[in-house]
Amino acid sequence: MIQKAQFVISNSNPGNCPKPDRAEVAFIGRSNVGKSSLINMLTEKKDLAKTSQKPGKTQLINHFMINDRWYLVDLPGYGFAKVNVKVKQGWESMISTYLTKRENLCGVFVLIDSRLEPQKIDLEFLLWCGTEGVPAAIVFTKADKQSNTKTDQNIRKFLKKTQEIFEEIPDYFVTSAENGQGKDELTRFIEELVQEYESGEII
Repeated sequence: MIQKAQFVISNSNPGNCPKPDRAEVAFIGRSNVGKSSLINMLTEKKDLAKTSQKPGKTQLINHFMINDRWYLVDLPGYGFAKVNVKVKQGWESMISTYLTKRENLCGVFVLIDSRLEPQKIDLEFLLWCGTEGVPAAIVFTKADKQSNTKTDQNIRKFLKKTQEIFEEIPDYFVTSAENGQGKDELTRFIEELVQEYESGEII
């Protein structure tokens, strides 16, 4: 379980991230997917990650130290509608450098809005992760915002699409920042990743 969470550093240069001397997991998703709310729900700190109604709030790589043991990283979203092309390219280059070069990164959680039909941009990002060997798992967010049937339908459609890309379905979790759904399963999975990393099973 997450007992302690504290902000460490924000920066725009992956080279300035904390020393890669402990396990690290990262969260990323399209802007406004509910990433900050999910991080706050997992850590039980309601303002650890800054939430905003305005998409594109997270523009830096944000490191948080968890239980004095591992890092949780809040990454900028992808697919911004409202920023200029140059800024967008800068972010994309920062994110791709971080995801492919960070040697202590043992899991990346790609957040998907469970209210929506499968989105091309999400599938393309997952394909990129697969191609680059980035260890991605899927977290469906906002599961409380519509009926269970609708959530299940959208998730099934999305997983079917990912199966076409990967042949097998990646690990996935269904969550709600509002009611805490999925928190225990996701926390347990992260704990396993951290333990594997610490025991040297992940190279």
